[in-house]
Amino acid sequence: MKLILFIAGLLTITVIPMANIQAKAQSADNNAALSTHSGPQVNFGNLLNSQVGSMRFAGKVVVEGAKPLWDPIPIVVKCEGKTRYNTEADAKGNFDIEAKLPASEIVKTKSDLQKVTASALVGCKVSANLDGFESTSVTIVNGSIMDDPDIGTIHLRQDSKALGSTISATTASAPTDAIKEFEKAHSDETDKRLDSARRHLQKAVSIDPQFAEAWYHLGKLEETDKPQDALNAYAKAAEADPKFMPPYERIAALAALQKKWQDVVNAADHSLQLNPAGTPQIWYFSAVGNFNLGKTDAAETAAQTSLSMDPSHVAPNTEQLLAVMLAARGAYKDALDHLRHCLTYTPPGPNADLMKSQVAQLERIVPQTAK
Repeated sequence: MKLILFIAGLLTITVIPMANIQAKAQSADNNAALSTHSGPQVNFGNLLNSQVGSMRFAGKVVVEGAKPLWDPIPIVVKCEGKTRYNTEADAKGNFDIEAKLPASEIVKTKSDLQKVTASALVGCKVSANLDGFESTSVTIVNGSIMDDPDIGTIHLRQDSKALGSTISATTASAPTDAIKEFEKAHSDETDKRLDSARRHLQKAVSIDPQFAEAWYHLGKLEETDKPQDALNAYAKAAEADPKFMPPYERIAALAALQKKWQDVVNAADHSLQLNPAGTPQIWYFSAVGNFNLGKTDAAETAAQTSLSMDPSHVAPNTEQLLAVMLAARGAYKDALDHLRHCLTYTPPGPNADLMKSQVAQLERIVPQTAK
């Protein structure tokens, strides 16, 4: 008899604003409890024996030929072609790569802490990952903890051959008055004057109903209190410019909350048609949508893809979902291993409690692994 794992609460997490998810996940796979000070203030008592490089690195990303973007820019660190760390740049384009021990249900051992430290990334390449743009890369070359942590500047240039983009073509054709309202909204949003930002965006789309980026950002502001209005705004953004990619992830998230699984898959599939490489979040939504539609092979492939490109767990529920899939097809030991690993980076709370109950169920079936 197959084990049934109850994953109530799994989908409620998916509609947290993505910027918040990324901010929370930024330290999720950074596995060393190290001080981030430099110079004479370094707490050398925190250094592991193997630490040879800077405890943190810092860089900047510059978008050429475009106005400042509203959303954070994803940053990826790859070592020998494999993603080892991911974070994001702030509104000014600055980003940090540092090792911290996240709050979790399990205290890690010293050997665990040595797996991914900042120094382990020396020699790896850092680039930005933004739909519709080509990124230069910088190599982490700092060889000593006393080195300047600045690794340099990453440049993003629009890719004319890209099928989809983070920037909508409708912005360039928007009337001047609509652009002014859009820019005022951006300034207000940056200063946390959200009601004012909402009013300016509403004016922008009333002036130009085909202004896709304005619809998208209006949807983001409506998402918490008026999710259906947000979904309508995202749909209008996608309708105005089907190649404008940001709305699809948000549509998938809200459709998941409503348990409209085919809509989840449709949004994820459209995004993947425009950018086959995808993002951790898009592959996660593809996985959860297909799994609930009974398309288990497609779901498991999507979950594995998301997990492979997301060492910092920007999509925080992917590994838990994969464990549920594995248990559903009888791979109990693999499911148990994944759930135990989830608990090393999941902060205390309802989702961690759910994982512990899932682990307990699996340990009764695979008792030899419970020790």
